[in-house]
Amino acid sequence: MAMDSNCPFSEEAKYALKWPIYKAVPRFMARQNTSLHHNNPLKTNNVLLTFAKLDYNSLQKLYHKELVLNVYRWWKDHKLKELLPFARIRVVEIYVWASGVRYEPKYCNTRRTLAKIITFISVIDDMYDVYATLDELQLFTDAIQRWDVSCIEKLPNYMKGLYETIIEVYEEIEQDICKDNNTPFAFDYAKEALKSLCKAYLMEATWFNQGYIPTMEEYMKVSITSAAYYVITSISFLTLGNNVASKQVYEWAQTDPILLRSTGVIGRILNDMASHKFEQERGHVASAVECYMKEYGVSEEEAIIELEKEVGTAWKDVTEDYTKSSLKFPNVILECVLNVARLSDFFYKEVDGYTFADAEIKHFIDLMLTHPVPI
Repeated sequence: MAMDSNCPFSEEAKYALKWPIYKAVPRFMARQNTSLHHNNPLKTNNVLLTFAKLDYNSLQKLYHKELVLNVYRWWKDHKLKELLPFARIRVVEIYVWASGVRYEPKYCNTRRTLAKIITFISVIDDMYDVYATLDELQLFTDAIQRWDVSCIEKLPNYMKGLYETIIEVYEEIEQDICKDNNTPFAFDYAKEALKSLCKAYLMEATWFNQGYIPTMEEYMKVSITSAAYYVITSISFLTLGNNVASKQVYEWAQTDPILLRSTGVIGRILNDMASHKFEQERGHVASAVECYMKEYGVSEEEAIIELEKEVGTAWKDVTEDYTKSSLKFPNVILECVLNVARLSDFFYKEVDGYTFADAEIKHFIDLMLTHPVPI
């Protein structure tokens, strides 16, 4: 049926096979479903369809406003492109990541804050990967561990503005938390996540500098952290407001639960499989593909087949632990993590869609941000 273009459900079947509901990014699924129902008279409830279209278009206007007036303006005001010309700063893709984590209208602050944090992640990743010397990276890592603006004097000039902006944004987040009467441990968790990220990046840079290819166990222990999903989820929890993320949530997160860890596995392996050829050409620490090939003496194709199996297992773990955890924690918390896994599947399923967005990814982004649904 999925291949029969005359069947009214053929497009729906194709989409469901590629992105089953548990993997689908909610707003992309909403647009797809709206189009499918509009074109399929057998499934159309005109009243519900009209409400769905109005909802989609209303959110699209909000997203466009946030992107232009908040995210892009902040990026431009801080002159990040001028300060760090070597870095990939994909403003639109970054905002799509942020809105994919929490798409609902009331989470404007979550999206705006996440967009800033994901910008930092992208810039820092490129700095550790392709630009800074190992000595410079040690200085930056030490400065992040100390978390003191006085450290700025020891940094190379091109790092100073970045470091200062990171401290500034995190101070803004802390002030917002205090305003919402949240507890200090929540902010400490977010800071520690960024500190761990930089230490993981430094370890990878050291491996690359030494020409060392780690075992899969060594690699995954570091690279799940360097995938940055702990940073993204920590900021998501912080910015939900109304103390939604309780102390119990942070205690759970600090145990590295299956849901969080498996999300990191999905993101890391999908990213590596999609980007490893380009990154090896430009000079990069060995990816999961190279590590697997070396450790098990297999070809690239064989390594990818086995890594795809690991991703499949991780998805099973995500769905199972999500169900178990929903008995203890609010869905709004767990969905932040699940949506990160979904975004990884969307951006890295076939290509590195963050660095080199293909036609399909660009199409979905255009539908989400610029093309309203015809009423």
